[in-house]
Amino acid sequence: MSFKWSRLEALSTLELYEIIKAREAVFVVEQNCPYQETDEKDLKAWHLMATMEGELAAYARVVDPGAKYAEPSIGRVMVVEKFRKKNIGRTLMDEAIRFSETTFPGATIRISAQVYLKKFYESLGFLASSEQYDEDGIPHIEMIRPTH
Repeated sequence: MSFKWSRLEALSTLELYEIIKAREAVFVVEQNCPYQETDEKDLKAWHLMATMEGELAAYARVVDPGAKYAEPSIGRVMVVEKFRKKNIGRTLMDEAIRFSETTFPGATIRISAQVYLKKFYESLGFLASSEQYDEDGIPHIEMIRPTH
């Protein structure tokens, strides 16, 4: 798997198309959740494309501190259906955490996690920091990863 980090304006048209197509497939169609998937935070984020076999396999974004939370935030974490069951979600998150800690040294990382993934994020060092809440019809919980 290879990683590529880019700001939105540095993505090629084809890369942006692949990202939007994949995010809509996962977050809107698969999760049956009609909402505005692309948002203003895309303009204030680093976008991580993970490719395998020459295709987009996974994606995440790191939103700048102050754009969503006071801290940097990892979000839109997803693995394209074709590449699931290959245990690349952990590798993707390891890279997103590494990048966040390098780019924003000393900063706590905050996420809004789907509740069913709480144990996965805890295994990566995140701790629950809120009660469960509804976001677009899906149970979520805020979690933070303290600085190490």
